[in-house]
Amino acid sequence: MNARMVAVRAGLHRARLELSQALTSVQELWNLLFFPVIGMFAMFMFRGNDVPGTGFSLGAHAVPGILAMNMMSSGMMGLAITLTMDREDGTLLRAKATPNGVIGYLTGRILSRGGLTVVGLLLPLVPAAFVFGGLDLGRASAWLTLAWVLALGLPAVLAIGAILGSLFTNAQSVGVLMVPLMLLIAISGVFYPVTAFPGWVEWIAQAFPLYWLGLGMRSAMLPDPLAAAEIGDSWRHLETAGMLGLWAVAGLVLAPRVLRRMARRESGTDLAARRKKAMQWS
Repeated sequence: MNARMVAVRAGLHRARLELSQALTSVQELWNLLFFPVIGMFAMFMFRGNDVPGTGFSLGAHAVPGILAMNMMSSGMMGLAITLTMDREDGTLLRAKATPNGVIGYLTGRILSRGGLTVVGLLLPLVPAAFVFGGLDLGRASAWLTLAWVLALGLPAVLAIGAILGSLFTNAQSVGVLMVPLMLLIAISGVFYPVTAFPGWVEWIAQAFPLYWLGLGMRSAMLPDPLAAAEIGDSWRHLETAGMLGLWAVAGLVLAPRVLRRMARRESGTDLAARRKKAMQWS
Protein backbone atom coordinates (compact mmCIF):
# COMPACT_ATOMS: atom_id res chain seq x y z
CA MET A 1 0.00 0.00 0.00
CA ASN A 2 1.49 3.36 -1.03
CA ALA A 3 1.95 6.32 1.31
CA ARG A 4 -1.04 8.24 -0.05
CA MET A 5 -3.42 5.37 0.63
CA VAL A 6 -2.03 5.08 4.15
CA ALA A 7 -2.77 8.79 4.61
CA VAL A 8 -6.30 8.35 3.26
CA ARG A 9 -6.92 5.46 5.67
CA ALA A 10 -5.65 7.63 8.51
CA GLY A 11 -8.07 10.32 7.35
CA LEU A 12 -10.96 7.85 7.40
CA HIS A 13 -10.06 6.85 10.94
CA ARG A 14 -9.86 10.50 11.94
CA ALA A 15 -13.26 11.16 10.39
CA ARG A 16 -14.85 8.35 12.42
CA LEU A 17 -13.33 9.68 15.63
CA GLU A 18 -14.34 13.28 14.95
CA LEU A 19 -17.87 12.26 14.00
CA SER A 20 -18.34 10.11 17.10
CA GLN A 21 -17.00 12.89 19.33
CA ALA A 22 -19.26 15.48 17.71
CA LEU A 23 -22.35 13.31 18.10
CA THR A 24 -21.70 12.94 21.84
CA SER A 25 -21.14 16.67 22.35
CA VAL A 26 -24.16 18.69 23.43
CA GLN A 27 -22.58 21.90 22.12
CA GLU A 28 -21.85 20.41 18.69
CA LEU A 29 -25.35 18.96 18.39
CA TRP A 30 -26.88 22.29 19.35
CA ASN A 31 -24.77 24.07 16.72
CA LEU A 32 -25.88 21.46 14.21
CA LEU A 33 -29.59 21.72 15.00
CA PHE A 34 -29.87 25.44 15.84
CA PHE A 35 -30.98 26.64 12.40
CA PRO A 36 -33.53 23.89 11.69
CA VAL A 37 -35.02 24.16 15.20
CA ILE A 38 -35.43 27.94 14.93
CA GLY A 39 -36.68 27.73 11.33
CA MET A 40 -39.20 24.99 12.04
CA PHE A 41 -40.44 26.73 15.16
CA ALA A 42 -41.04 29.88 13.10
CA MET A 43 -42.90 27.94 10.41
CA PHE A 44 -44.92 26.08 13.06
CA MET A 45 -46.41 29.46 13.89
CA PHE A 46 -47.57 29.68 10.24
CA ARG A 47 -48.99 26.17 10.07
CA GLY A 48 -52.49 27.60 9.66
CA ASN A 49 -51.52 29.46 6.47
CA ASP A 50 -51.64 27.75 3.08
CA VAL A 51 -49.35 27.81 0.06
CA PRO A 52 -51.02 30.21 -2.41
CA GLY A 53 -53.41 28.38 -4.71
CA THR A 54 -53.41 25.20 -2.63
CA GLY A 55 -54.83 23.91 0.62
CA PHE A 56 -51.41 22.74 1.79
CA SER A 57 -49.80 24.10 4.96
CA LEU A 58 -47.11 26.73 4.36
CA GLY A 59 -45.27 25.44 7.41
CA ALA A 60 -45.00 21.88 6.05
CA HIS A 61 -44.02 23.24 2.62
CA ALA A 62 -41.06 25.03 4.21
CA VAL A 63 -39.60 21.96 5.96
CA PRO A 64 -37.52 20.67 2.98
CA GLY A 65 -36.16 24.17 2.34
CA ILE A 66 -35.17 24.55 5.99
CA LEU A 67 -33.29 21.25 5.81
CA ALA A 68 -31.55 22.43 2.63
CA MET A 69 -30.65 25.66 4.42
CA ASN A 70 -29.13 23.64 7.25
CA MET A 71 -27.04 21.70 4.73
CA MET A 72 -25.58 24.96 3.46
CA SER A 73 -24.95 26.23 6.98
CA SER A 74 -23.50 23.02 8.39
CA GLY A 75 -21.68 21.83 5.27
CA MET A 76 -20.41 24.98 3.60
CA MET A 77 -20.06 27.38 6.54
CA GLY A 78 -19.11 24.66 9.02
CA LEU A 79 -16.24 23.36 6.89
CA ALA A 80 -15.02 26.86 5.99
CA ILE A 81 -14.87 27.89 9.66
CA THR A 82 -13.21 24.61 10.68
CA LEU A 83 -10.45 25.01 8.10
CA THR A 84 -9.71 28.60 9.08
CA MET A 85 -9.67 27.71 12.78
CA ASP A 86 -7.24 24.87 12.10
CA ARG A 87 -4.96 27.29 10.30
CA GLU A 88 -5.12 29.70 13.23
CA ASP A 89 -4.27 27.15 15.92
CA GLY A 90 -1.52 25.41 13.92
CA THR A 91 -3.37 22.14 13.24
CA LEU A 92 -2.76 22.39 9.49
CA LEU A 93 0.89 23.28 9.99
CA ARG A 94 1.38 20.20 12.19
CA ALA A 95 -0.30 18.06 9.56
CA LYS A 96 1.99 19.54 6.92
CA ALA A 97 5.05 18.48 8.95
CA THR A 98 4.00 14.81 8.60
CA PRO A 99 4.56 12.95 5.30
CA ASN A 100 1.24 13.09 3.42
CA GLY A 101 -0.26 14.49 6.61
CA VAL A 102 -2.26 17.12 4.71
CA ILE A 103 -4.02 14.40 2.72
CA GLY A 104 -5.06 12.58 5.89
CA TYR A 105 -6.06 15.82 7.59
CA LEU A 106 -8.25 17.04 4.73
CA THR A 107 -9.80 13.60 4.21
CA GLY A 108 -10.77 13.45 7.87
CA ARG A 109 -12.10 16.99 8.08
CA ILE A 110 -14.17 16.83 4.90
CA LEU A 111 -15.67 13.39 5.61
CA SER A 112 -16.50 14.19 9.24
CA ARG A 113 -18.17 17.45 8.22
CA GLY A 114 -20.07 15.60 5.51
CA GLY A 115 -21.27 13.04 8.05
CA LEU A 116 -22.40 15.79 10.41
CA THR A 117 -24.26 17.49 7.58
CA VAL A 118 -26.20 14.31 6.81
CA VAL A 119 -27.00 13.84 10.50
CA GLY A 120 -28.16 17.45 10.62
CA LEU A 121 -30.60 16.62 7.83
CA LEU A 122 -31.96 13.35 9.22
CA LEU A 123 -32.32 14.25 12.91
CA PRO A 124 -34.81 17.11 12.41
CA LEU A 125 -36.66 15.18 9.71
CA VAL A 126 -38.04 12.59 12.14
CA PRO A 127 -39.83 15.01 14.50
CA ALA A 128 -40.84 17.22 11.55
CA ALA A 129 -42.74 14.28 10.03
CA PHE A 130 -44.89 14.16 13.17
CA VAL A 131 -45.23 17.89 13.83
CA PHE A 132 -46.03 18.96 10.27
CA GLY A 133 -48.78 17.01 8.60
CA GLY A 134 -48.61 16.39 4.87
CA LEU A 135 -44.99 15.32 4.42
CA ASP A 136 -45.07 12.36 2.04
CA LEU A 137 -42.23 10.17 3.33
CA GLY A 138 -43.92 6.78 3.11
CA ARG A 139 -42.87 6.17 -0.51
CA ALA A 140 -39.67 4.38 -1.50
CA SER A 141 -39.32 6.88 -4.34
CA ALA A 142 -39.19 9.71 -1.79
CA TRP A 143 -36.08 8.25 -0.17
CA LEU A 144 -34.49 7.42 -3.52
CA THR A 145 -34.97 11.03 -4.62
CA LEU A 146 -33.56 12.30 -1.34
CA ALA A 147 -30.56 9.98 -1.77
CA TRP A 148 -29.57 11.28 -5.21
CA VAL A 149 -30.16 14.89 -4.20
CA LEU A 150 -27.80 14.36 -1.26
CA ALA A 151 -25.29 12.48 -3.42
CA LEU A 152 -25.03 15.50 -5.75
CA GLY A 153 -25.67 18.32 -3.31
CA LEU A 154 -23.35 17.29 -0.49
CA PRO A 155 -20.13 17.30 -2.60
CA ALA A 156 -21.13 20.69 -4.04
CA VAL A 157 -21.73 22.21 -0.59
CA LEU A 158 -18.54 20.75 0.93
CA ALA A 159 -16.40 21.79 -2.03
CA ILE A 160 -17.62 25.39 -1.76
CA GLY A 161 -16.90 25.31 1.98
CA ALA A 162 -13.38 23.98 1.36
CA ILE A 163 -12.68 26.73 -1.16
CA LEU A 164 -13.97 29.46 1.16
CA GLY A 165 -12.01 28.02 4.08
CA SER A 166 -8.87 28.19 1.96
CA LEU A 167 -9.42 31.80 0.89
CA PHE A 168 -10.21 33.36 4.27
CA THR A 169 -7.44 33.80 6.82
CA ASN A 170 -9.45 33.60 10.04
CA ALA A 171 -12.79 32.38 11.35
CA GLN A 172 -14.02 35.91 12.05
CA SER A 173 -13.64 36.91 8.41
CA VAL A 174 -15.68 33.89 7.33
CA GLY A 175 -18.54 35.29 9.40
CA VAL A 176 -19.10 38.07 6.85
CA LEU A 177 -20.50 35.39 4.53
CA MET A 178 -23.55 35.08 6.78
CA VAL A 179 -25.02 38.28 5.36
CA PRO A 180 -25.09 37.16 1.69
CA LEU A 181 -26.11 33.67 2.84
CA MET A 182 -29.13 35.11 4.67
CA LEU A 183 -30.07 37.10 1.55
CA LEU A 184 -29.74 33.95 -0.55
CA ILE A 185 -31.93 32.02 1.90
CA ALA A 186 -34.56 34.76 1.64
CA ILE A 187 -34.88 34.45 -2.15
CA SER A 188 -34.33 30.69 -2.61
CA GLY A 189 -37.80 29.47 -1.68
CA VAL A 190 -36.82 28.24 1.78
CA PHE A 191 -39.71 29.84 3.64
CA TYR A 192 -41.96 30.85 0.77
CA PRO A 193 -42.39 29.67 -2.85
CA VAL A 194 -39.87 31.37 -5.12
CA THR A 195 -42.60 31.92 -7.72
CA ALA A 196 -43.96 34.70 -5.50
CA PHE A 197 -40.88 36.82 -6.34
CA PRO A 198 -40.18 38.85 -9.50
CA GLY A 199 -38.70 36.98 -12.44
CA TRP A 200 -35.21 38.48 -12.04
CA VAL A 201 -35.10 37.25 -8.43
CA GLU A 202 -36.03 33.75 -9.61
CA TRP A 203 -33.09 33.77 -12.02
CA ILE A 204 -30.65 34.83 -9.28
CA ALA A 205 -31.95 32.12 -6.95
CA GLN A 206 -31.55 29.45 -9.64
CA ALA A 207 -27.89 30.32 -10.11
CA PHE A 208 -27.00 28.92 -6.68
CA PRO A 209 -27.16 25.36 -5.28
CA LEU A 210 -29.40 26.26 -2.32
CA TYR A 211 -32.45 26.68 -4.55
CA TRP A 212 -31.86 23.33 -6.26
CA LEU A 213 -31.23 21.56 -2.96
CA GLY A 214 -34.53 22.88 -1.66
CA LEU A 215 -36.36 21.98 -4.86
CA GLY A 216 -34.95 18.45 -4.86
CA MET A 217 -35.91 17.91 -1.24
CA ARG A 218 -39.40 19.30 -1.80
CA SER A 219 -39.85 16.88 -4.68
CA ALA A 220 -38.88 14.03 -2.33
CA MET A 221 -40.92 15.04 0.71
CA LEU A 222 -44.02 16.78 -0.60
CA PRO A 223 -47.02 15.41 -2.51
CA ASP A 224 -46.79 15.70 -6.30
CA PRO A 225 -49.62 18.29 -6.62
CA LEU A 226 -47.36 20.78 -4.76
CA ALA A 227 -45.21 20.98 -7.92
CA ALA A 228 -47.80 23.53 -9.08
CA ALA A 229 -46.18 26.03 -6.69
CA GLU A 230 -42.78 25.67 -8.42
CA ILE A 231 -41.31 27.31 -11.50
CA GLY A 232 -42.78 25.63 -14.57
CA ASP A 233 -45.32 23.73 -12.41
CA SER A 234 -42.77 20.92 -12.21
CA TRP A 235 -40.21 19.40 -9.85
CA ARG A 236 -37.67 19.62 -12.71
CA HIS A 237 -35.63 16.60 -11.65
CA LEU A 238 -33.41 16.74 -14.73
CA GLU A 239 -32.53 20.40 -14.19
CA THR A 240 -31.97 19.77 -10.48
CA ALA A 241 -29.55 16.92 -11.18
CA GLY A 242 -27.80 18.96 -13.86
CA MET A 243 -27.29 22.09 -11.73
CA LEU A 244 -26.25 20.24 -8.58
CA GLY A 245 -23.96 18.04 -10.67
CA LEU A 246 -22.42 21.12 -12.30
CA TRP A 247 -21.73 22.73 -8.94
CA ALA A 248 -20.32 19.46 -7.58
CA VAL A 249 -17.98 18.93 -10.54
CA ALA A 250 -16.80 22.54 -10.54
CA GLY A 251 -16.19 22.42 -6.80
CA LEU A 252 -14.36 19.08 -6.93
CA VAL A 253 -12.11 20.42 -9.70
CA LEU A 254 -11.29 23.71 -7.98
CA ALA A 255 -11.24 22.68 -4.31
CA PRO A 256 -8.17 20.35 -4.44
CA ARG A 257 -6.15 23.01 -6.25
CA VAL A 258 -7.08 25.72 -3.77
CA LEU A 259 -6.47 23.41 -0.81
CA ARG A 260 -3.03 22.41 -2.13
CA ARG A 261 -2.15 26.07 -2.59
CA MET A 262 -3.30 26.83 0.95
CA ALA A 263 -1.21 23.99 2.39
CA ARG A 264 1.91 24.99 0.43
CA ARG A 265 1.71 28.58 1.65
CA GLU A 266 1.20 27.65 5.31
CA SER A 267 4.29 28.39 7.39
CA GLY A 268 5.37 29.05 10.93
CA THR A 269 5.91 32.71 10.10
CA ASP A 270 2.32 33.09 8.89
CA LEU A 271 1.02 31.30 11.97
CA ALA A 272 3.00 33.57 14.29
CA ALA A 273 1.76 36.65 12.45
CA ARG A 274 -1.88 35.54 12.75
CA ARG A 275 -1.45 34.84 16.46
CA LYS A 276 0.14 38.24 17.02
CA LYS A 277 -2.72 39.92 15.19
CA ALA A 278 -5.28 37.96 17.20
CA MET A 279 -3.63 39.03 20.45
CA GLN A 280 -3.79 42.66 19.37
CA TRP A 281 -7.57 42.35 18.85
CA SER A 282 -8.15 40.50 22.14
